[in-house]
Amino acid sequence: MTAVTVMSLCLGGTVAAADPVVDTGRALGSVAAPNGSKLDHVTVIDPRHLTLHVFSASMQRVVPVYVQRPADTSAPRPTLYFLDGQIRREKTDVEEFLADQNVNVVSPSGGENAYWTDWKSPDPVMGVNKWKTFMTQELPPVVDAALGTNGVNALAGMSRVGTAALQLAIAAPGLFRGVAAYSGCALTSDPLGQLLIKITMDNYGYGNPANMYGEPDDPAWSANDPFVHAAELRGTELFLSNGNGLPGRYETLDGPGIEGNVGVLARQIYAGGPIEAVTNYCTHRFTDRLEELEIPATTSFRNSGTHSWGYWQDDLHDSWPVLARALGV
Repeated sequence: MTAVTVMSLCLGGTVAAADPVVDTGRALGSVAAPNGSKLDHVTVIDPRHLTLHVFSASMQRVVPVYVQRPADTSAPRPTLYFLDGQIRREKTDVEEFLADQNVNVVSPSGGENAYWTDWKSPDPVMGVNKWKTFMTQELPPVVDAALGTNGVNALAGMSRVGTAALQLAIAAPGLFRGVAAYSGCALTSDPLGQLLIKITMDNYGYGNPANMYGEPDDPAWSANDPFVHAAELRGTELFLSNGNGLPGRYETLDGPGIEGNVGVLARQIYAGGPIEAVTNYCTHRFTDRLEELEIPATTSFRNSGTHSWGYWQDDLHDSWPVLARALGV
């Protein structure tokens, strides 16, 4: 019990204890993952935010992991892993929305163009990618020790990261008690799913998908397909959402991120529309599979909406009751 907590109790108050991690700029504890991954250093940004710089032994690099601390740090709190750090914070209100919640919001960066998975081969552009290893074996013990968490985790992601969120939950049963996937495609070994990954890498990311899971007939595609392994999500709280690709409330010049730019709006419609239609097909197929397996999931299928940020922010808000239930907050 901290001195602040003791004083609060003696005075009969309910003031939350100060956060020793942010106050000192040092981790509460430090451990090394079995393969030698460890906390390299901590950067304090302000009284609620910091960055853990975590050395990944599998990738031989230091990965920045942005953290928003709980509203009250007087007791160990759960952790929501919200993938892709900076861009998700810039494009949504995740920080403001979760600011009054007693949860660590942990946002690693660097794996978005690699689908947060382990690649079969090093890529000439992206190098060595072992993001599944990082997210399931290397990062969690470091986070738990550094922030003094209670070990309860959930995971959220949008678009290709929604796909990754499902993959990671399947790869590490029990590590993530809840998963929210917004506009992800869970059919990664399906020809349409493989095409979507190729289009995504060609237009939004980097790297060669053949270096990720091999040629289209390589068994690694099926081995990492959430649809194929849906049964392994039994017992996990699930939230799945999608639009249908048709223009909706945010396809306007004053829509989020458009700022009156006709070109941005046009791209959101002609590119974001078809992509959302494909992920809509994926998500319907996936939810049908969950129903066949009698695995419950909360779903939100909008009757409009493209593959874009305004809708994903709404999805984040809609998914919070599911994530909160999984986290116990």
